[in-house]
Amino acid sequence: MKKQTMIPLLSGILLFVLGVAAVIMSRGAALAEEASASSKMLFALSLILTLVGLLVAIVSLLPKQRKTDVRTLALASLFAALCYIGFTYCKIDIPVGSEKTAFHLGNVFCVLAALFLGGMWGGMAGAVGMTLADLTTAYVTSAPKTFFLKLCIGLITGLVAHQIFHLSQDRERKVSIPVATVLSCAAGMAFNVVADPVVGYFYKMYIMGVPQDAAKIWAKMGAVTTSVNAVVAVVCATVFYLALRPALKKSSLMPSI
Repeated sequence: MKKQTMIPLLSGILLFVLGVAAVIMSRGAALAEEASASSKMLFALSLILTLVGLLVAIVSLLPKQRKTDVRTLALASLFAALCYIGFTYCKIDIPVGSEKTAFHLGNVFCVLAALFLGGMWGGMAGAVGMTLADLTTAYVTSAPKTFFLKLCIGLITGLVAHQIFHLSQDRERKVSIPVATVLSCAAGMAFNVVADPVVGYFYKMYIMGVPQDAAKIWAKMGAVTTSVNAVVAVVCATVFYLALRPALKKSSLMPSI
């Protein structure tokens, strides 16, 4: 195995092991009835570290892609910031017992990032931006779940947009750009409509120790808010993409994926 692969692979494994160890040590304090905010934060960060380590290890084993340019990094950072803003400042909280769910606009920019930058960078923009939003609001313990789900939304949206419809390329198409855009957004958000309440149910019950009845209520309410968020994300991301695409093409800022 090449050195370029071994270093990130070993780094990912190390982060994963450290994350698991931190999770084991911090879980008890985080789930106590009078758990402090710092205990919950440490537990959430431990879970995120575990996910990051796993992600780094997996990516290191994938075929090498071309080097990422500064423009892509800048756009990914911009979309991560927009995801953060879309959740932190453009949301309506819905209390569900001791937990919360929300109507928000964060998914709009996660999907939009995947359309412009591809699945990996779009997913990372959504994962980073909305995980930071969770960590800095009342959703701290949901941050690890958010990291995983938003990454998947970006990967699925990017896969459909760029591997099936080749959305960023100039070529003859059997499916028009507006239709391809809607279908790409819908694919990512359809995953989230199903996965968010299902993953949330098991996450709340088995990771966070929430009673089964409470986890079921949260999952049902979460399914409602997730469905509304999905429709909003598909509509808004499609409108934004179709409006911005010609300008980015004209200015040569549109990445070719």
